[in-house]
Amino acid sequence: MAVRMEEVLSRRTGDPSSTDHPGHRLELSTEDGVTKIFGFWMFLVSDVLLFASLFATYVVIYTHTANGPSASELFGHDVSGFLAETLALLTSSFTCGLATWEMHQGRAGRLKFWMIITLLLGLTFLGLEITEFRDFVSQGATLQTSAFLSGFYTLVGTHGAHVTLGILWMSLILYQLVRFGLNAVTARKFYIVGLYWHFLDIVWVLIFTVVYLTGVM
Repeated sequence: MAVRMEEVLSRRTGDPSSTDHPGHRLELSTEDGVTKIFGFWMFLVSDVLLFASLFATYVVIYTHTANGPSASELFGHDVSGFLAETLALLTSSFTCGLATWEMHQGRAGRLKFWMIITLLLGLTFLGLEITEFRDFVSQGATLQTSAFLSGFYTLVGTHGAHVTLGILWMSLILYQLVRFGLNAVTARKFYIVGLYWHFLDIVWVLIFTVVYLTGVM
């Protein structure tokens, strides 16, 4: 009888350790989770400042091409590469959002499925970006060729390094979900890496606009 009463109270009040409540924000169910998520938002502010400085530098040296190719010469011949990169990363942000939604519904299996799809799309993006860099270098457009190319590789490469970190980080959390299941700790970890992933998607939209679209025009 006591056990039954405890179950009833758990359903009414919302047991933080339970995943049986659709829509339950498990990542916010503990004070530690709330604190760490807030702390990560502060980290993202510092990353915003990092990318803001890289964008500002790129805009300043955008026309300093020296004897190397200009942005229109570099990007205008074939737009399919960076369009495919954009499609892969935007889709990965959508699948990451689906994973978060499944987590809030307490469906750990579907959460892991969408995490795997997100990781595969992230790897696709990286593969396309590495191929793009390799093609540019084969044309003689290297980091040392001009100030414009130095700014381009630094900005886009820094974003690529962040994506690489995000893939490794999400892979580790996926392993922890498989081993320990969905609980307040693993939910908080995935929620944080999800914020990070969406942030990188926003940065890429800015890169796509400021670097590639402006370059083609």
